[in-house]
Amino acid sequence: MKKIMCAMVFIVMSVTMNSCSANNIDGKKSSAATPEATTNYSYNSSELETMKLINKYRVSIGLKALQINNYISSKCEEHTRYMIKNNDLNHNGFASRSKNIVSELGAKKVGENVAYNYQTSKAALQGWLKSAAHKENIEGDYTHFGISVLTDANGKKYYTNIFVKI
Repeated sequence: MKKIMCAMVFIVMSVTMNSCSANNIDGKKSSAATPEATTNYSYNSSELETMKLINKYRVSIGLKALQINNYISSKCEEHTRYMIKNNDLNHNGFASRSKNIVSELGAKKVGENVAYNYQTSKAALQGWLKSAAHKENIEGDYTHFGISVLTDANGKKYYTNIFVKI
């Protein structure tokens, strides 16, 4: 019975968490955009906590903390709202988000983590760190990041975290 439960937990974790990245994206930097905040974004407590925990983890393993970027967070929020609307955890439109970030911010590399139904930021980070692909993004050669954490009508949290090298 214990083996069945462990297998079921593994399957649920695999299904509920996905990671996506695009390396060495070719694109031209828009002269109007900068890596600094290019849009207004109000962070909720879950978003702030998740970013704080990711940076704390990165520093603890000898990596530089990532800079928060409001433009990237706005792209995260668009995707999080899309997932909630469709009641589906996915990376749909990642190529488009990546191209947009490359165009607007001159990004050289873009990665994305999504998660669903973790009630705390700490639990979401722990789940990502247990997945090789998610952990690779968190520990990746990035300089900036953004995040969106929103709750659906049923109280389930959806997370979108985009990592960018500028």
